[in-house]
Amino acid sequence: VISDARARTPRRMLRSVTRIARTLICTPVPTSARHHAHSRRVMGTPFSQFAFTFGRSRSTSPELPKRGASASRRARPAVKIEVEDDGMNTSAPSTPAAKRKASTKARANVPEAPNRGDGPDGWRETLATIKTFRAQGPSAAVDTMGCEKIAELQDGETKVTEKYKRYLCLTSAMLSSQTRDEINHAAMRRLIAHGCTPENILATDEDTLDVMLNPVGFHRRKSQYLRATAKILLDEYDGDIPPSVETLCALPGVGPKMAYLVMNVGWEKPTGICVDVHVHRITERLGWTSEHAVGKNGSPRKKTPEDTRASLESWLPKEEWIEINPLLVGFGQLTCTPLRPKCGECPLASTCPSAFKEATPAKKPKTEV
Repeated sequence: VISDARARTPRRMLRSVTRIARTLICTPVPTSARHHAHSRRVMGTPFSQFAFTFGRSRSTSPELPKRGASASRRARPAVKIEVEDDGMNTSAPSTPAAKRKASTKARANVPEAPNRGDGPDGWRETLATIKTFRAQGPSAAVDTMGCEKIAELQDGETKVTEKYKRYLCLTSAMLSSQTRDEINHAAMRRLIAHGCTPENILATDEDTLDVMLNPVGFHRRKSQYLRATAKILLDEYDGDIPPSVETLCALPGVGPKMAYLVMNVGWEKPTGICVDVHVHRITERLGWTSEHAVGKNGSPRKKTPEDTRASLESWLPKEEWIEINPLLVGFGQLTCTPLRPKCGECPLASTCPSAFKEATPAKKPKTEV
């Protein structure tokens, strides 16, 4: 019917189907000479073998003789649509343990570090220059208020143990996202005065925690994360923190950057490099990492902190993994700032490939009219 020259609209196609059905069922032998030739083409074929379809796909019924060359030109090739099963289970996890397990697999799926190489040219001299400049210059906020210094804060009542220090480190890391060190340090002081232990945090209602965390970035959400994390630590780790990057990433509100920081500082194990916005920016400006990465399909894409981490770990010696974060963070807070970097004061201005490229041009003197 579809290949019939007269069937040019769905309505005409439907009328043709109806006419043929009536011919097959109600009229065993045509009495009109007008329909004699057409009836001979369809008589003798059971009606159940015809499958009338509208669209790109073709019927599997026996082919009828074509009525003209125009019908042959309009015939379309069959289109076969196949859907491959990727084997993935699309059902969402229902229990909290299943959700944490799924979150662990998703967050642990990060780029792997390639084979260790020699690194970019002159990186040892550049790193030594930054260390000397930081040691002789003023202190940055990270030097006195970073997550590495949180464990030195004491309330005078809580017994200081290694487990307690690790929990302080984890809590400070969870609050550090989208928050300056000064604000994070002040919030941690309030939490320590309140009693920063998993038991006390879980016993504190969400509104009270929210007041103590304000003005930390996303303080309402982080107060929920702290209570949920405290319950997990008490139920599954006897009040201690998880001992691996994968289990740390399974905690609510903890990402790879925080997990590596906690492993390096809390557990004192150089598991990986903690890459925050300062490390990500400075290593790119120094030419230690490329600006773009290669996607799965081979096309370039914007580099992520995880790409920076994998690139640095491929050539930076492991003994530098813990120190590199506070070193470059302080350098980024004081000199190599995100906006208007102080290239004129930087000891790397003569060798840095990005020197004076992002510096603010000098303002023109105002002329009086």
